[in-house]
Amino acid sequence: MDAISPVLAFLAGVLLRFVIPIALTLVGIYFLRQLDLRWQTEAAEEFLSPVVEKAKCWEVKGCSEEDMKTCKGYQSEEPCWQAFRKGNGYLQEECLGCNVFQQAPIPVIN
Repeated sequence: MDAISPVLAFLAGVLLRFVIPIALTLVGIYFLRQLDLRWQTEAAEEFLSPVVEKAKCWEVKGCSEEDMKTCKGYQSEEPCWQAFRKGNGYLQEECLGCNVFQQAPIPVIN
């Protein structure tokens, strides 16, 4: 019986010193991975949020069919103010004062 006490004390020490901290670390890793997966899923859902309909400036300005055929804003997939950007990247002065531009929803950066 005297030989068993030191062995049990040693095993209890090993259990307290190594096994329990390693087990707690593994449990923490599991929960953090689950949280990361949830966040990635939420981010992917946000990225796939519904696309806002393109502003129809030709309706606001009352453009004719002939004007729309040659208009970069009508032909572009982007909003009209993006299609009419200057070569240096600046917006046209006309676009800054336009109701279509001013009432457009602010884009969300993903």
